Amino acid sequence: MNKYVKKGLCVALAAGLIATSFAGCAKINYVTNGAVEAIYKVKDGTWQQTEGEEGGAEADGNALVIDEFAAGTYGGVEFASVEDVANYYIEAYNYSKTLLVDYKDKDGNPQKWYKLLGEEDLKVENIMIGGSANAMINNLVPGIVGSLYSPGLNGLVPSTNRDPALDTDEWDGNGETLTTSRLVADDLVTANVKDNGDGTITIQLQPKAVNMSAPGKDAQGHVFQSLGAIDSTVDSISALSWSQGTTAENCKVNYQGGVATVTIDTSTKEIVSADYVMKAVVAVTHANIAVIKDKSASLDITMEWKYPASDDYLMSSKGVTRA
Repeated sequence: MNKYVKKGLCVALAAGLIATSFAGCAKINYVTNGAVEAIYKVKDGTWQQTEGEEGGAEADGNALVIDEFAAGTYGGVEFASVEDVANYYIEAYNYSKTLLVDYKDKDGNPQKWYKLLGEEDLKVENIMIGGSANAMINNLVPGIVGSLYSPGLNGLVPSTNRDPALDTDEWDGNGETLTTSRLVADDLVTANVKDNGDGTITIQLQPKAVNMSAPGKDAQGHVFQSLGAIDSTVDSISALSWSQGTTAENCKVNYQGGVATVTIDTSTKEIVSADYVMKAVVAVTHANIAVIKDKSASLDITMEWKYPASDDYLMSSKGVTRA
């Protein structure tokens, strides 16, 4: 077998091992996402830049990807600041998560879960090894990760469950509740509002860039169901070691450029539909695995949640039906 093919397979195996370790923990739905999107930024070193370094908004991951805020009256509601937008979203989020409806689980048992449950999807792209793309790896690794990934069915992100009683910032359901939003205006790069002319408005939120985000714990985790810390999971991969430094120094998950787009009925403040797109970059440096020594790798992950979930998705993903 060609030595370069062997090398490619070893690298693919490394990515597969990382994804497998993620899949083995309770965070499967987000860990797999974050692992796959983050291997990309190593190629240009931007993952190493943190907020406050020279270079401005683009260098720290906070370049605008949505329209800037414009004060005005939208759908009969006055918005004078980004803080007003954040506060309106919080009110709508909190109200919407009080709304429960009847479902039947896969065994036919009656359940009362969030009215607004979402579809979930994961994309893995731009896999780079040592700063270079490889077509074989790009074709192989998404399949590895995809085979491990199981789409979730949860309430409005950062929800970790469809059942309000189990919706907490710890994946075992023993943490603090996520039934209400923890968003604050300072979490946002910017936000904007659009009047749809039909009694609804659409709000967009762009949270600030964060490295190693956790649901409910930071700017990204206040908007998305992010991966949480991955250090211990990576450390559990016996085949993986570092030529220098520690796991925390060599494994980064940078979240930036994600956007929440949420449509709200202004008469009730109920969220009627939403599209959350989280973008993360998993970057690994100085990695040793098998015959591969001191390598860097990166990849892009895009995680998307759409609300409301269709009946087909409810059934196909979790065997759930509306009662």
